[in-house]
Order: sequence, then structure tokens, then C-alpha cells
Amino acid sequence: MNIKPLADRIVVKMVEAEETTKSGIILTASAKEKPQIAEVIAVGPGAIDNGKRIEMEVKIGDKVIISKYSGTEVKFDGTEYTILKQSEVLAIVE
Repeated sequence: MNIKPLADRIVVKMVEAEETTKSGIILTASAKEKPQIAEVIAVGPGAIDNGKRIEMEVKIGDKVIISKYSGTEVKFDGTEYTILKQSEVLAIVE
């Protein structure tokens, strides 16, 4: 079974934040910031506007930057994902 997003929604998996700082200090779980970079796992077909489908700008495998608290977090088959609208993506990391 897979997650298939609808309309202009995407499914992303957050990229783990580094556990040590540049100076070598190891961070505890409570000191880590929520990651903002995620990998796109699934992409919906795009929203429909005036009968025309709007093409999605992100694709599976893209690394994207999202707002810290955007989207809805879900747990599926033991893995945590975030489902959000394409408009909540701030940038694509190249």
C-alpha cells in the first residue's frame, strides 16, 4: 500500500538534522531544531483551475525547503511523513 496525494498535495519525508554542531558539540533531541529540508516521496496530479489542470513544479526525489510547522504529519508503515500543499514549499534545493 502506498500514499497517493490528491490535487496539489505532496508527501515528503524529513531529512534528519545533524546531531553535532560545526564545533563538535553533540545536540540532545530537545536541542535540535525541526528540520526544514525534506525529500519528496509522492506528488499529486495537480489542482484543477477553471477546468484546466495546473502542473506540479516538484517531482519525486526533489529536496525541498518547507516552513517549520507546515503540513500534516502522518505515520504510515512505521515511517513519519508530512503531507502538504505545493504552495507550502518555499524552495527546491539543487
